[in-house]
Amino acid sequence: MNQVFASKHPLVAHKLSKMREKSTDPKKFRELVREIAGLLAYEATADLEILPREIETPLAKMTGSVLAEKIGLVPILRAGLGMVEGIWELMPQAEVWHIGIYRDEQTLKPVEYYNKLPVAPTVSVCLILDPMLATGGSATATVEVLKRWGVRKIKFVGLIGAPEGIARMQKEHPDVPIYLAAIDDHLNERGYIVPGLGDAGDRQFGTG
Repeated sequence: MNQVFASKHPLVAHKLSKMREKSTDPKKFRELVREIAGLLAYEATADLEILPREIETPLAKMTGSVLAEKIGLVPILRAGLGMVEGIWELMPQAEVWHIGIYRDEQTLKPVEYYNKLPVAPTVSVCLILDPMLATGGSATATVEVLKRWGVRKIKFVGLIGAPEGIARMQKEHPDVPIYLAAIDDHLNERGYIVPGLGDAGDRQFGTG
């Protein structure tokens, strides 16, 4: 589990508890997704490379810093969309590339239906965004797509992870760090995280 980072920040725990409540309406749910995503991104990007840059303050010249790596945000459609804005506020220069993967409710296996990545990678670091790391099928499939694209530095950022999904990610992609707000108990027979928060997509878009 040395590549799995569950946030210990009090703000994350507080906001996640509000998200879990079944009485939380879609508008508030979306706000919380956005806010927690920003807090997790702060932790997930602590090792980004920087370069020195000469700047001038109102009082003196000095050596400041600038990001050296181009960052790509890869939300897994559709639930991952809600996490983009919170991270974009921190990194407005980040590129956003969408990958559509859904879980077949009968087999629980991932099905890729949308991918518009250009031929060659345009970023050096990719953050995969998906609120739930349940079976791990969508996450591992997205990592495979990005590796085929040519990206070598990939991280997964999610809200809640199940032990089953985490284990699968670590087995198939041990080089990909996992950043979560919390690790829950288990998956039920339908592949939902327990205690979880329900279907993150339905709760964001009011379609449940």
